[in-house]
Amino acid sequence: QLQASGGGFVQAGGSLRLSCATSGSTFRGYTVGWFRQAPGKEREFVAGIMWSTRITFYADLVKGRFTLGRDNAKNTVYLQMDNLEPEDTAVYYCAAGTMIQSSWRNRHAYNYWGQGTLVTVSS
Repeated sequence: QLQASGGGFVQAGGSLRLSCATSGSTFRGYTVGWFRQAPGKEREFVAGIMWSTRITFYADLVKGRFTLGRDNAKNTVYLQMDNLEPEDTAVYYCAAGTMIQSSWRNRHAYNYWGQGTLVTVSS
C-alpha cells in the first residue's frame, strides 16, 4: 500500500527527491513519515507530514536541508533532499499511521511500511 522510490547515487552537496506512493486516498487521514537505516544502525526518524493539514516535522539532522510535500491528485508524499551529506547514506523507508504529534518520531507508531529505497552519498 506504500511504495517508496527515487533513491540513487549522488555526490555530496547534491539533491534527490524520494516519492512515497500510497494506494488511493486511504492515507489522507494519516501521518506519513520517512525513516532511514544505515548499515549497523537503528532505524531513525527523518521527517513526517500530517496529510490533511500539511503540518510537517523534521529531525534536527535534516532540518533546513530536507522538505516534505504531498500531491493529493497522485496520492504521493515527496521528500526533497538537498545539500546531501555522506552521513545521509541509508535505506529510506516511508510509513503511515495515525498518532498524536508527540509520537511522530516513534517508528512503532506507524502501522504501514513501504519497501526501502537506497540513497548513497559519496564524499
